Amino acid sequence: MTSLMPLKIAIASGKGGTGKTLLATNLAVYISQMHNILLVDLDVEEPNDFIFIKGEVTDIQVQSKMIPSWDESKCTLCGQCSKNCKYHAVIQLGTFIAVFNELCHGCYACSELCPEDALPMQAFKMGETRTISKGPLTFIESRLEIGEEQAVPLIRKTTGLVDEKYNDIPFQIFDCPPGTSCPVAAATRHADFVILVTEPTPFGLNDLKLAVETMWNLGKPIGVVINRDGVGNREVEDYCSLEQLPILAKIPFDREVAQHYSRGELVFHEVKSVENALYQIVSFIQKHFSS
Repeated sequence: MTSLMPLKIAIASGKGGTGKTLLATNLAVYISQMHNILLVDLDVEEPNDFIFIKGEVTDIQVQSKMIPSWDESKCTLCGQCSKNCKYHAVIQLGTFIAVFNELCHGCYACSELCPEDALPMQAFKMGETRTISKGPLTFIESRLEIGEEQAVPLIRKTTGLVDEKYNDIPFQIFDCPPGTSCPVAAATRHADFVILVTEPTPFGLNDLKLAVETMWNLGKPIGVVINRDGVGNREVEDYCSLEQLPILAKIPFDREVAQHYSRGELVFHEVKSVENALYQIVSFIQKHFSS
């Protein structure tokens, strides 16, 4: 679809449960019938694309972030570390320096500004990244360690890995975390185009508006896919028309879709309306992003 740089498509949603994973996995496999493609699950707190993508695990990498470790023998208790940490991850408690790993953003400020080098940075495991091969489809999944609270560092590690090793794959899909917070911003940062998945309900419309505002603030071009079309009303379509947002496709509300999805099966092979929706999305992408 593109002959120069990889085309990066982020699939996001203002809320969970709209069908983001349904679209990401089915779209990736659908396109793999025509092109080499990369699917990346960046919903690192609860990744589930692996349920639908079966293949050979070719690589597992431990992902670490750098955390300061207090060296009491060098410390003069000057208080600079606590003063310079804007995340309150390093605190002086009397004659003791406490480091809270969960709050640390790995910015190196405390370590670099310590006059006695008493806070050297050390690697701390935050998760793992698996690479799975399935013919023309390469699938990457990152998963946070249980109890790890920050998703952004692992998301950035994963996108960095993609840029380093997979720039030769021309079409790349990123299944992003739901919502509008920092993980979504990190996951869509390098995207060329963002597909927002929503549903035609008042909740769907409310969260779509939040997601659209977030993407506009990030300067991202947007398209909308309406899942479970027919279950609600036309307010989402009216909003998209008012804001001049392209509706790429509508996936009908269909019990058969839910049945296949609940069994961990890809849907487009079995449900013609889903295959038609994927065709419409790919046609839009080819028209607007081919080079």
